[in-house]
Amino acid sequence: MILAFDTSSAACTAALFDDAGVCLAHRDEIIGRGHSERLVPMLDEMLEGRMPKTILVGVGPGSFTGIRVAIAAAYGLAIGWGAELSGMSSLALIAAGTPANDPVAVAVSGGHGELFVQSFDGGEPTGDLANLSPAGAAAATSANVVIGTGAGALVAARGWGEARDALPSAANAMVLESDQRSLPAKPIYARAPDARPREAA
Repeated sequence: MILAFDTSSAACTAALFDDAGVCLAHRDEIIGRGHSERLVPMLDEMLEGRMPKTILVGVGPGSFTGIRVAIAAAYGLAIGWGAELSGMSSLALIAAGTPANDPVAVAVSGGHGELFVQSFDGGEPTGDLANLSPAGAAAATSANVVIGTGAGALVAARGWGEARDALPSAANAMVLESDQRSLPAKPIYARAPDARPREAA
């Protein structure tokens, strides 16, 4: 079995698949904050004692704290179960939720008024991941459909297109192209953290 989960956004989302990639169970809860308190109980409820042999964890970009919560939990579970561990792109997971294979841009609020943005076509990235202002993201994307929590800001900045608010759903993990779910299980922050070490006096 394969367990996938992501806490890079306001959603706490998890899904369990059989070895053929068929979804056996999934949970999607919009909790805002508190992923560290909710994730493990959610997994316990969904797994019902089953022990997956593969774990896919969302590695971002998104909430710094949320990304760390998921990856820490994934490493702990992988050690306990002797499971294989891989990362999956949180932006690709959002793109995988679109019903058609048309080009889309994924835009996620990245703090300080900026957006994490990346373009996809048929599930494959067609542009590099970037952290840009809404105006910069508008100039860097051409897909008519923009999805994600930052979609409205991007479409407003360029004055055209269709904005669709969306969050990652782990139920779409097996829709991802293999290269988007075989990443190192390490955070993709895409920008420098807000907190910096205090300089020595």
